[in-house]
Amino acid sequence: MRCVKALLIGILSSIACAFAGEVGVSENSILIGMTAPFTGPSGAYGLDMKAVISAYFRQINDSGGINGRKLELRALDDGYETERAVTNTRTLINNEKVFALLASYGSSPTTAAMNEVFGPAKVPLVGTISGADTLRQSPRENANNRYMFNVRASYATETEAIVNQLVSLGIKNIAVLYQNDGFGRSGLDGVVNALKKNNLTPSVVATFERNSLEVGPAVQAIAKANPQAVVMVSLHKATAAFVREMKQARQTPQFMTLSPVGADLLVQELGDDARGIGIAQVMPYPWNDTIPLVREYHKLLGKQAKPSYFGLEGYAMAKVLVDAIRKAGKDPTREKLMAALESMQNHDLGGYRVSYSPADRTGSRFVDLTVIGSGGRVLR
Repeated sequence: MRCVKALLIGILSSIACAFAGEVGVSENSILIGMTAPFTGPSGAYGLDMKAVISAYFRQINDSGGINGRKLELRALDDGYETERAVTNTRTLINNEKVFALLASYGSSPTTAAMNEVFGPAKVPLVGTISGADTLRQSPRENANNRYMFNVRASYATETEAIVNQLVSLGIKNIAVLYQNDGFGRSGLDGVVNALKKNNLTPSVVATFERNSLEVGPAVQAIAKANPQAVVMVSLHKATAAFVREMKQARQTPQFMTLSPVGADLLVQELGDDARGIGIAQVMPYPWNDTIPLVREYHKLLGKQAKPSYFGLEGYAMAKVLVDAIRKAGKDPTREKLMAALESMQNHDLGGYRVSYSPADRTGSRFVDLTVIGSGGRVLR
């Protein structure tokens, strides 16, 4: 009897160990963490991504999960504040015990979280709404970058496309407005470097603080230069405030901005005043369902929800993570997940490709230039 009991205990212990092989992975579930803004001026961005990711996880779970395990999302609000993002990341890893991280938001918050928390903890993050160079260094330059897998193009790629378009139209008097943080400074560097390639420099550079709408001093500085174009490295509320005040100052340059602005949100803020603003995009046109990725995204949303660039990007991030978990095998570990991600060379998500290697975390170089037309429609 004792032998039988000992045998049963041994079998049960072996089973328990098999399902306790990795943090965040149980017999029935895989826990994924997310920190992004769900409140504050940038809350709409994070909420859009969270809703799409949650819907996609439900779709996966309804189909049996991944090797029988259901995906669970634990999402925390950081309000687009760096310290809160770092604290949330620490909470998700140390307290919530997540397996991996998904869909961060912002250059400064993500860079700080990478260097202070998830990099040292060796927990991978797939996707962030940031094109900052600090998140695209080779792991040989910064060991923490090994755990950052970008899904979008860099700000350098976006700004080069914008500057090249302006210069091709004969525009040389180009000003820059930038948000005073990692996002803004990275975008500013991209514009300056792109202009330098065309033997040009910004006619004037002006800044404002993150999560602030105090753009008056920047308007005054830029208006003095009477620029032909202004590249705005800013989010939708500050961008709208700047455009309004520029028009009040009788300044009507060609306004251009980067993908984080959120075209639909900018239209909501500006109405008809948004017409003519150019926006660089790092995802395929979300209303063109001839692309398989977009078609799948539309099916996921259903007939009631409205497509958006941020929603599509959230979907692309989630697909990269899910594909990698599947590749990691029946008993995934973080290192197996890392190996799966690093093996994704020219990985097709359905008409949109990402690529990684042990030395490269670029992800994508896709950029599409769009303009806001009449009725707030985004035109290619």
